[in-house]
Amino acid sequence: MFRKNNFGQRQRFGRAGGRRYGSARKVAVFGDVSKFINKAVPGEVVEYKSVNSFQSFALGQKLELNIMSSGYKTPSPIQDQAIPHILVGRDLVGIANTGTGKTAAFVIPLLNKIIANRNEKVIIVAPTRELAIQINQELIKFAFGLQIFSVCVVGGMPIFRQINDLERSHNFVIGTPGRIKDLIERGCVKMANFQTIVLDEADRMLDMGFVDDMRFLISAMPKERQILFFSATISGEINKIIKDYLNDPISISVKTRDTASAVDQDVVRIKDVNKIDVLHNLLTQPEFSKVLVFGRTKHGVERLSGDLTKRGIKAESIHGNKNHGQRQRALRSFKDNSIRVLVATDVAARGLDIPNVSHVINYDLPGSYEDYIHRIGRTGRAGKTGKALTFID
Repeated sequence: MFRKNNFGQRQRFGRAGGRRYGSARKVAVFGDVSKFINKAVPGEVVEYKSVNSFQSFALGQKLELNIMSSGYKTPSPIQDQAIPHILVGRDLVGIANTGTGKTAAFVIPLLNKIIANRNEKVIIVAPTRELAIQINQELIKFAFGLQIFSVCVVGGMPIFRQINDLERSHNFVIGTPGRIKDLIERGCVKMANFQTIVLDEADRMLDMGFVDDMRFLISAMPKERQILFFSATISGEINKIIKDYLNDPISISVKTRDTASAVDQDVVRIKDVNKIDVLHNLLTQPEFSKVLVFGRTKHGVERLSGDLTKRGIKAESIHGNKNHGQRQRALRSFKDNSIRVLVATDVAARGLDIPNVSHVINYDLPGSYEDYIHRIGRTGRAGKTGKALTFID
């Protein structure tokens, strides 16, 4: 029996309707690989002229100073268009490409909301622990000296330490759906106390099976609430949640095209050669200065990282079998250039802001074109041109 996969190609399914897996791996079949070939066209990027300035938002003086101290000069498109509506309490749906500054687009006005009313509480939900931690770090940066505190609750970390943190004064709870739900069931997080919820990377949460959790969290909040939805894509299921729960939302889209115009995309055809030899030869070239390599499985990623290390290339891995501390150490080593190659499963594909990634290499094919978009979105950021290479057997 055949069905079409996410790329429009036919793919064999078993009798039960489930996808067949070879050696427990998802099998993706590609005919036309032209989607992986696209020259970077920096000239397509037209400089955005913001309508607002951070000063014109009439934020608190200390918050405004923190924004300037963080290197922010003028609002990005999503910040320029979203912040005014969030400040006045509107529900909002923000659709934006990765790397557009959307975290600051909701963190800044929500901090201002807390400054105006110290009894306000905000919950921010993210699909992965890495993204939740990153949002918390961004919030801490903007909240410096404001006496506004957050608690980050994610899996892979001791829950009792998080319970203790929740007993202290805080206005923000930032976390992943599973851990938040666990804490609700323990009576440590009471959704009735939260006036605002942010659902970040909502499409990713849908992909990961958190749609019922999203509905559960919103339903447990007071009727008078503010809901902020941020997503790269809007599917039918996401649209249904928006219609069911959001009140006359403002929709903002600053998405330009599927893949970033600043990413040079090409394929590497593997035929009659050892795949890892090809990868090794690429990584020894000086222009491959900071490289994110994507593999399909946890075991494959771990094995590839070890093989590269044996060949003298400083590499680490990040995947679901690693505990929280191991994943954070690997990310820190990559961010501070202690290693120059990070081998990852798709857990690292969304939301993470890793500066100056020169190349993304799809060592294994992604499961869908959407996964491909988010993988290569790790490079070509902050006005720089990046390169993405996809290995094709």
